[in-house]
This record gives sequence, structure tokens and C-alpha cells, in this order.
Amino acid sequence: MDFQVPPLRAWDDFFPGSDRFARPDFRDISKWNNRVVSNLLYYQTNYMVVAAIVISIVGFLSPFNMILGGTVVVLVFTGFVWAAQNKDILRRLKKQYPTTFVMVVMLSSYFLISFFGGVMVFVFGITFPLLLMFVHASLRLRNIKNKLENKMEGIGLKKTPMGIILDALEQQEDSFNKIADYISKAKE
Repeated sequence: MDFQVPPLRAWDDFFPGSDRFARPDFRDISKWNNRVVSNLLYYQTNYMVVAAIVISIVGFLSPFNMILGGTVVVLVFTGFVWAAQNKDILRRLKKQYPTTFVMVVMLSSYFLISFFGGVMVFVFGITFPLLLMFVHASLRLRNIKNKLENKMEGIGLKKTPMGIILDALEQQEDSFNKIADYISKAKE
């Protein structure tokens, strides 16, 4: 598999007028999840830029707390992913309720960071960019190019940073997994 960072999407494609945004169907969680995953994969470089801007601003105002907050979140996320790989009940929670899993990671991080007094940095520097990404990915309608790029990511033709994170959260379609397994076996 080839690791690569996808291109920066045009900003007028990323945040155009209201005609490309719609409220998700809350009754069909699977369809909503597919929309979020597709948009996270397709616009991941744009999301990284927006997050980097917010993190830079907050980091400039409070560098130690930003480094501490980022380190705690990464360590807690890694710990939860490792635990989910080794405990079946956590694995099922992660697969069936990825938002709940991420919320547990964020709440655990929040409580750890609160001991060090960096709560506002956590809220504005870490949680706010994640919230912006989730809201945009939930509301942005997908297009044909978006779906095609996600198919390539899903069948294992390329690996991206967001793809690795979504794999850790086990947020990929089962048919993609079967094709990716077949391709990896064929390469061996």
C-alpha cells in the first residue's frame, strides 16, 4: 500500500453555497455514517489545514497546555484503540458506536487534562477543530469525485492519514474490507 496525503480540495468545493449542504437523515444512521466517512476521507487535507490554523492560534496563546493536551489525547486514543483490539466488548462498541467511542476518548482526555489546568486549551484547541470537522462532514453532500476517491481508499489502492484513523476506529464498509483483503493476498 502506498501512503500519501491527498490534495487540498478547492475551497469553493469545500465550503460552497448552501446548495451543497443538507441536514443528514437522522433515521438512517448508516447513510449518515457513510456521508461522514466519505467527507472525512475526501476533504481530509482541508480539515487538516483548518485544524492546524485553530491549533496554531491556541498553541500560540498557550503553547505548553496545547502540547500537553495534544499529547494526552493521542495517548488516550492510542490506549483505547489498543484496548479495543484486545477486549471484544470494546471492539464491538468501537465498531457499532464510533461517535460514542470518540466521545469516551475525548471525555477521558478532558478529565486527565483538567488535573493540569488546561481545560480551555483542550476545548478550543482540540475539541473545537474536531467538532468543526464532524459538523462539516455531516452536512456536506457527497459528489461523484468524492465517492470515486473513497472507493480507491477503501479497496486499498492508497493509504491516507484519515484512512489510517478511520481504520483504527473500524469505520469502513465490509465490502471494501473483502476487496482489500483479496488485493493484499494477491500481492503476497
